[in-house]
Amino acid sequence: MASNETALSGKQPVKRPSRNRWLTGAEIVFLFLIALAFIKLVLPFAGDNPLYLQMVLWAANIFILIYIWLGLKFRGENWGDLGLTFHATTWKNGIRTFLLSLLVFVLAMVGFLFGSVIMANITGIPEQADMSGYEFLRDNIWLFLLTLGGVYIVSSFGEEVIYRAFLINRISEIGGDTRTASVIAIVISSIIFGLIHYEWGPMGMVQTGFMGLVLGICYIKLKKRLWILILAHAYMDTILIAQIYLASNP
Repeated sequence: MASNETALSGKQPVKRPSRNRWLTGAEIVFLFLIALAFIKLVLPFAGDNPLYLQMVLWAANIFILIYIWLGLKFRGENWGDLGLTFHATTWKNGIRTFLLSLLVFVLAMVGFLFGSVIMANITGIPEQADMSGYEFLRDNIWLFLLTLGGVYIVSSFGEEVIYRAFLINRISEIGGDTRTASVIAIVISSIIFGLIHYEWGPMGMVQTGFMGLVLGICYIKLKKRLWILILAHAYMDTILIAQIYLASNP
């Protein structure tokens, strides 16, 4: 993706060399293998402490982000190639980004609720997601605020980079960056996004899978402006963590 500077100067973007599909596929597979290996290696040290268990999963996501960054450096690319820019913006663009993030938030919530309806028709009775991993929030406002900050970094930011930007771009690349490849990439990334929420049970996996599907479509339709999705994800995470905290403190 051409940088903003290139677009403003009117110069033609430099065409990147084609990538080996097998190497790109290996890059994707290796990412999840090292993440699983990291979790398997470190998780026993957490014991049964729910806070430590969450920290291990957060650390795994950060580990993945470092892996993606190293992959970009190796390719001679940067975060902008995934739609993640860090340049200053105007008030007008900031307001537009905020309003678009609200729209994406609403659409993603519709996808989440659609997954709920589907599972309700299949199972008959919607099952409650297992949130026992957040029991450490009980009667602790400081841990609530700390958890919220960690979720913004690891979930709101990290999951959008990993499961939208990285996966969709790499899977599309394997398919030759065609429209069909993009559609397949969105579907596969949403399935994986649902599966990583396995601790929420079948209901939670389907809900987050459809939410991921909506976010993936928005990622492509909004020309890969990732901050819009990150903000939308942050709104959802704020509601979720706040609900868990309030539920644990009747």
